[in-house]
Amino acid sequence: MARIIDVIEVPNQQQDEMVRRLPEYGAGDFRFGSQVIVREFQQAVFFRDGKAYDTFGPGRHTITTANLPLLSALIGAVTSGRTPFTAEVYFVSMREFIDQKWGTAEPIPLRDPDLGLVRLRAFGTFSLQINDPALFVNKIVGAQGMYQTPQITRFLRGIIVARMTDLLGELGKGLFDLPALYDEIGAGAKVKAQDDFANLGIQLKTLYINSISPTEETARAIDERASMGAIGDMQKYMQFQMARGVRDAAQAEGGGSLAGAGVGLGAGVGMGSAMAQMMGQMAGTGAGQAAAPAAAAPEIMTLSEAAAYMRVGEEDVLEVVKAGELRAKKIGTSYRISKKAVDEFLSG
Repeated sequence: MARIIDVIEVPNQQQDEMVRRLPEYGAGDFRFGSQVIVREFQQAVFFRDGKAYDTFGPGRHTITTANLPLLSALIGAVTSGRTPFTAEVYFVSMREFIDQKWGTAEPIPLRDPDLGLVRLRAFGTFSLQINDPALFVNKIVGAQGMYQTPQITRFLRGIIVARMTDLLGELGKGLFDLPALYDEIGAGAKVKAQDDFANLGIQLKTLYINSISPTEETARAIDERASMGAIGDMQKYMQFQMARGVRDAAQAEGGGSLAGAGVGLGAGVGMGSAMAQMMGQMAGTGAGQAAAPAAAAPEIMTLSEAAAYMRVGEEDVLEVVKAGELRAKKIGTSYRISKKAVDEFLSG
């Protein structure tokens, strides 16, 4: 048989302890005439058969049928009015619990307008205060079977993350836009979550976002996209690289060196292009023979004249011009290229 508890109190409830059960295990035997001592920051809720009944506020109370009307009616029906009676008492802290941490246990998948599918992590803080002890005990202890603070805060964090995920999906903002919206997102998530908290007898006082960041996988994808953005038009970049290779190869002392440069360049950016053909043609002057231009040429040349001067195909010269490596003036649909520009290109 459980011992009879004549003085019901929890004098050492910790600052971060939301609720304390008395007795800690099993059910306790109480009787009318027992003393209930409730500190200023506490309320005591009598609980039996999965339901919260009467509540005592701060002060010293003597248990009577007058101040335990709900539980007394149950006791009278079950025990024919005899005492002691069996129950549990939960001492609920009415303090404000500040600097509570929340965060995503798993990444949040979202559709980003710029990046496509991204996976994000979010972290922040919140504060709360229990404002309806009986409802809190009914919903948390009775319905959820929890009374340890880590269990309760883990449950509450899950609510916040769920509402945060819902809000981020509704906003449809890109990852790069989110840092400027932390205050607005925090306020919106608080509005979404506060009804859930209120249904548990809890007031959600504040909710802040400290960070919304991509996972490592998403961060790598962002870095790759940033590199592409720095390059710009990939086709133009490839043309630029090929033109630079041609210029460097033209400075080599023999066709063999030029051909080698062409092979290396083609491997880097893709052989089969007009630029690769141009290098092959310039290399075709023969081993040990410089890829020199033709001797005679007008000071201002058309594409075909420039091609003949450089000993390459006309389309190859056009590729170099479009890549920006060879200066030319466009007149209508044709180009005019100075001999000086061609010589400068070939000499590097």
